[in-house]
Amino acid sequence: MSKVVLITGGSSGIGKSIGEFLHHKGFTVYGTSRNPEKVLNSVFPLVTLDVRNIESIQGAVAKIIATSGRIDVVINNAGVGITGPLEEIPTSEIKNNFETNFFGPIEVMKAVLPQMREQKSGLIINVTSIAGYMGLPYRSVYSASKGALELITEALRMEVKSFGIHITNVAPGDFATNIASGRFHAPLIKGSAYEIPYGTTLKMMDEHVDSGSNPDDMAVAVYNIIQTENPKVHYKVGAFLQKFSIVLKRVLPDKIYEKMLMNHYKL
Repeated sequence: MSKVVLITGGSSGIGKSIGEFLHHKGFTVYGTSRNPEKVLNSVFPLVTLDVRNIESIQGAVAKIIATSGRIDVVINNAGVGITGPLEEIPTSEIKNNFETNFFGPIEVMKAVLPQMREQKSGLIINVTSIAGYMGLPYRSVYSASKGALELITEALRMEVKSFGIHITNVAPGDFATNIASGRFHAPLIKGSAYEIPYGTTLKMMDEHVDSGSNPDDMAVAVYNIIQTENPKVHYKVGAFLQKFSIVLKRVLPDKIYEKMLMNHYKL
C-alpha cells in the first residue's frame, strides 16, 4: 500500500518539486494551495488549504482522511519570506509571517496528530531554513519564525515518540524558486537611515536565490528521510558554505561570527 503524503504549499517551488518526485515514486500525494483552481499543471491533486485558517486546515485534513483513510507523511512546506529593517517592517506583516511560517505548521500538526496516533505511525517533516539557525540582518523576522519552528519540532518529537510518530526538521539554504517574488519586502525609503545598507543586502539576497540550488535536491532529501526508519532531529540541504555557516556559529565566539556576517553583507 502506497504511503499517503500531505504537502502544504504544493503548487510551486520546493513543495511542487517534492510532490512530483514522490508521485513518480508511487506515493499517494496531496498538495495544498489557497487557490487550487488556478493551478492547471499539477500531476497530483491539490486541496484547498490556507495555513492561516484553522477551519481550512481541519477541512483539508478531514477530506484527505475521508478519501484515503490515513495520512502517513506530512510535509509542512508552506511559508513566506520577509525582508527589511525591523524598525521599518509593519507589525501586521510580522504577525502575518509568523501566522504562515510558525502558527500555521503548528495547526497542521495538531490536525494530523490524532489520526497518526490512531494509526500508531506517522512522519511529520517541517521545512525550516538555514536562516533559522542565525539572526541574519534584514531577515530578522524570517530567521525568528523559522528558528521558532525548529525548536517546536525538537520539543514535539519527544512528546509524540511513544505513539510511533516521528517529527524532524529539514532546513534548506537558497534554492532557485519564486520565494523572492512572493515575499514581503519592506520598501526602500529614500533618506532612511537604512536605505543604502538594506538596498545592498536586498540585492545580494535576491542574487543568492536566483543562483540557488535545484529544488529537486530537496525532493531527494525528503524522499530519503521518508525512507529512514528513525529520522534525525535536523537535516540541512544546500550549498556547502551555507551548511558550514551553522558549524561556524557553533564553534566561533559570538562577536567573531557576527563580524563575519557583517563582512559578508558589507555592513
